[in-house]
Amino acid sequence: MLCGVTAGAWLGAAEAPTKLVTLGLSPVLISLSMVIGVFLARWTIPALIQGTSYVAADLRQAPHLIVWAVLAGCLWAVANTLTIFAVRDVGLSIAFPLWNSNSLLGIIWGIVFFRELRGADSRRWFGVIGGALLMFAGGTALAAASAAQVPAKDAMRGVAAALAAGALWGTMYIPYRKAYLTGMSPLSFITFFTVGELGMMTALALTYSGGPTQLWGELSGAKHVLFWLLAGGFVWVVGDLFQQYAVKYAGITRGIPLSNTNQLWGLLWGILVFGELRGASHSVLTQVIGGSLVMAVGAGIIALSSVSPSEHQRWEEAAADEARRYRVDPEYTRARIAGEDAGGKRKRTWVDWLVVGVATATIIGFALVARPPQIALHGGWAAILVLATLGMLAVAASSLWRATRFN
Repeated sequence: MLCGVTAGAWLGAAEAPTKLVTLGLSPVLISLSMVIGVFLARWTIPALIQGTSYVAADLRQAPHLIVWAVLAGCLWAVANTLTIFAVRDVGLSIAFPLWNSNSLLGIIWGIVFFRELRGADSRRWFGVIGGALLMFAGGTALAAASAAQVPAKDAMRGVAAALAAGALWGTMYIPYRKAYLTGMSPLSFITFFTVGELGMMTALALTYSGGPTQLWGELSGAKHVLFWLLAGGFVWVVGDLFQQYAVKYAGITRGIPLSNTNQLWGLLWGILVFGELRGASHSVLTQVIGGSLVMAVGAGIIALSSVSPSEHQRWEEAAADEARRYRVDPEYTRARIAGEDAGGKRKRTWVDWLVVGVATATIIGFALVARPPQIALHGGWAAILVLATLGMLAVAASSLWRATRFN
């Protein structure tokens, strides 16, 4: 639960740099720049915490998961690009809850493919399904509010982009769950996940911009703000990592709704820091805030429907099926699904420090040429939200380390 809620805070903060779309930057350029930051972070964080040798040991046990990780990364890249279009057309505070419809789809996949909620009592079924319906109702209210704020054409386009992103992200959780039922560490999974992200995003950017020459020209013209987008990618990775631990230990049906509390953080960033909805009518404010709160209540109800021992036994059966299907050592799967080490060795070599050094030098290089973007924001509220986000990180990371050593 701590991982899920912390993921919501960091995933919400990571979307703040997408406001640069209001400066006229291409949504695809923004998404590509964020994905470059994501790529650097997804290799750096595992290298610092457990070392690339640990990642290699995981892959020797379950090499088939490389394909699933790359596929998940491709889905993420397309969905992330769609969110930029949604922010451009309907704003951050409205687009957020719409693409969080991924909770609904994730719940379906968890039940259908991974035996989640099997063996659960009626109270837990009612909590998860009832919470999902509340989240849908809140999203409907926000969609109606979006139509009142922007021209009809832009509103429909933004709503469609946000909902499409939700569908892709909801499907992306199938590879997540397969990996963690098999026993792979989230730190290992994200390392290859990002190969699909960067590859797909580069292909999208080249196609959308008209070729490598045009894309390089756009990147060169935006060099003064690229640092902020790279930083946004780093923040996203922290949130996504906690989301993956939530999926591993609470399942799709609980972990994803918990991490989708990012809708409230997105609302706070949009309204308090960037002044979205300033001057909006009372009815529109009521719809946006009320819809977000209803969705948050739905997520809370789902989170309180904890996994019962009988349901967890069904998870173990599903994990055993995955191990047999891909010929994975059953002892490795049993230990890892319980958060144990399963014989993995944590050591850092010169390769790890090279990865960290290259990523650090890249970030510093972009920081040296960065300029503050000319976007109106409330610095006091931004500082408060940043401090709250860092505080949640400290609590969740220390708890996760004590419980599983980040396994």
